[in-house]
Amino acid sequence: MSEEQKKLLEQQLWNIANILRGKISANQFQDYILGFIFYKYLSEKMEKYANTVLKPDNLVYNELEETTDLGQQYLAAIKEASVEAIGFYLKPSELFSSLAKKGNAKIEDEENEEQAQSIFILEDLANVLSSIEKSTMGTESEDDFDGLFYDLDLNSTKLGRTVKDRNAVIVKIIGSLNEIDFDLDNTEGDILGDAYEYLIAQFAAGAGQKAGEFYTPQQVSTILSKIVTTRKSKLKSVYDPTCGSGSLLLRVAKEVDEVSYFYGQEQNRTTYNLARMNMILHNVSYHKFDIKHEDTLERPQHTHLKFEAIVANPPFSANWSANPLFSNDDRFSQYGKLAPSTKADFAFIQHMVHQLDDNGIMACIAPHGVLFRGGAEGHIRKYLIEDRNYVDAIIGLPANIFYGTSIPTCILVLKKCRENPESILFIDASNDFEKIKAQNYLRDFDVDKIIETYQNSKVIDKYSNSVLLEEVKTNDFNLNISRYVNTFTEAISINLDEVSDKLQGLDIKIKTVDNTILSFCNELNLKTPF
Repeated sequence: MSEEQKKLLEQQLWNIANILRGKISANQFQDYILGFIFYKYLSEKMEKYANTVLKPDNLVYNELEETTDLGQQYLAAIKEASVEAIGFYLKPSELFSSLAKKGNAKIEDEENEEQAQSIFILEDLANVLSSIEKSTMGTESEDDFDGLFYDLDLNSTKLGRTVKDRNAVIVKIIGSLNEIDFDLDNTEGDILGDAYEYLIAQFAAGAGQKAGEFYTPQQVSTILSKIVTTRKSKLKSVYDPTCGSGSLLLRVAKEVDEVSYFYGQEQNRTTYNLARMNMILHNVSYHKFDIKHEDTLERPQHTHLKFEAIVANPPFSANWSANPLFSNDDRFSQYGKLAPSTKADFAFIQHMVHQLDDNGIMACIAPHGVLFRGGAEGHIRKYLIEDRNYVDAIIGLPANIFYGTSIPTCILVLKKCRENPESILFIDASNDFEKIKAQNYLRDFDVDKIIETYQNSKVIDKYSNSVLLEEVKTNDFNLNISRYVNTFTEAISINLDEVSDKLQGLDIKIKTVDNTILSFCNELNLKTPF
């Protein structure tokens, strides 16, 4: 698929999303559009797999008779094989194309009200979505499909005031989606997955403050991903403790040849479902990812594991319990103090450090306050620098590049085994961006400059500096970037004597011109203008 075809697919999907525009807010209609796209993807994947199984018998899956003994024998065998191979099962009558065909039949018979209601599809759709989840019960993939369509409320009055209105909207969306070929045979890349990511980004742009809950801007994701994969072509594992839509995890996979396993945790139920859908849409097997739905700080789900790469964009200065019992938690006990209950930034950092493997790299977004705030945070920061020497780099980003907040942010890079243990690299990229309307954006060359500077530990005047730990210590372990990267530009020196001479010269010229004008006026017997 060419880049032009990819753009066309993205535009087609966005046009379908616009069917719901105006009916409900962006952060709500994303649940429906992304959910239906996912259902269509599962259907096409199911059909493709089943046709491969049936090929030796010269049979086509959507033509199998579900009511005959022979048909049921085939379906039973296919169900067992498909749940093992792709993690779920759909009967031919449950395929997206079958439901779309039924919906179109309703539209064609719109004049016959009684008949139109007899082929009503909302109930069928609800049953199909439930059937997908039920097909995984008692299998390895159960956790990855459980409650996956929880947010698809087909009875919401926001879709339409009456049942008939809601049905009409759903039929229109499904019918429009059915006309698009997802091209699952394409092996050039995650075309559909990338289009799905495009939609998530579009929804994020329209969701305002809520967008930060599920989406990290692509350029920032790229920086984090390139940092944690520095000089690596394969990763045993990648982890995101606040994984949102899963975009960061998937971005890391684009930077290496192989990621053996993806791990994540997400507190928001809707976003958790979105992350699992995103993984499956990017053709990540259910065998290779483990996304949990829980509060990462209060009830962590992966503390028994260590990860080679960790990326995160945690909620800025969020509240957490800071329960004194956590003082005995292995994640926090060695520090001697807990992060404040009103600012969980360092609690997330401590959690990630605990999960980081000895050969791993961790890169996370944080507000600038973590660099200089005192109290318990200052104590934790000192421990990370002086006692553990884990802080590898601090990267300052421009303000207003995240959806929903305009505050300037930074990237903290931590490693347990550092190549340059005597110093910390500071990068000030806060002035490198393009402003488009009300939002600031990192350009590709801005991203490249950050990555090249970090990976090669470059010192660039007014941009980056490698600072010895002793200097950081003398500054009481304050990591404020402006202390170490001098971006001050000296004012141009002005020679006042030269300026005075020029002004005197101008006075002489003015007097000469005035005398010339005066002589002309006298000669012509005119009143002088001065």
